[in-house]
Amino acid sequence: MNLLGNLIWLVFGGFFSALGYFVGGIILCLTIVGIPWGLQCFKIAGLVLWPFGKEVVSSSNNAGCLSLFCNIVWLLFGGLYAALIHIVFGFLLFITIIGIPFARQHFKLIEISLMPFGKEVR
Repeated sequence: MNLLGNLIWLVFGGFFSALGYFVGGIILCLTIVGIPWGLQCFKIAGLVLWPFGKEVVSSSNNAGCLSLFCNIVWLLFGGLYAALIHIVFGFLLFITIIGIPFARQHFKLIEISLMPFGKEVR
């Protein structure tokens, strides 16, 4: 069932969403300062590309203040926007019965797109 959900997700927008995160990660990694945020974009791109069957958990090796600082910078420069987009698409998909599994994936993506530092994808 996860394979079918991932294939439908991929065809109907998942590829382009993951491509957006991937391109953002490349652009951020071109600068030395943006590398930590670029790596988080790659992590999110992998989840957006193939979300069914994966979960987001808090990582045990938390960086403390540095993780908090990076999450605040992420939140101010795009994390809030990305989370709002996932909320909107989640609610739009939740209206239809067929879209409920895909809405649940968007709601799962809110957590990692809002504050990705200190999170792990399993």
